[in-house]
Amino acid sequence: MSIETDAPEAAAADDSVEALATELGDAIADSPAYRRFEEAKAAVQNDEEAQARISEFEQLRQEFAMAKQAGQADQETMEKVQAAQQELHSLPVMREYVEAQDELEDRLEALNRAISDPLAVDFGGKAGGCCHD
Repeated sequence: MSIETDAPEAAAADDSVEALATELGDAIADSPAYRRFEEAKAAVQNDEEAQARISEFEQLRQEFAMAKQAGQADQETMEKVQAAQQELHSLPVMREYVEAQDELEDRLEALNRAISDPLAVDFGGKAGGCCHD
């Protein structure tokens, strides 16, 4: 299958689309939602209690996953994981992080829809991976 195009015009159009994509990326990085997310992420990374609780949660989650794989997971282990997650999310710094992350994801999903609608394809889904059904 071959589509004949005027190469210079096609290259110029590609350059224009790429420039717009760069501009969009810059605008997203400068948006209040993205800045809030980055600030919240930095706050979590610099909070010793949050880091300790993240480590504890991740360890319990891994233990539960291994127990589940071995067919030895039980309700008590799952409840420990859930309790550790609740304790982690009860920290004000983590609540702010989760809220900022949710806000950014909502904003990015809205942008994905705005790009996808004229294309009749899920732009973010197609751009994000190779193996979609």
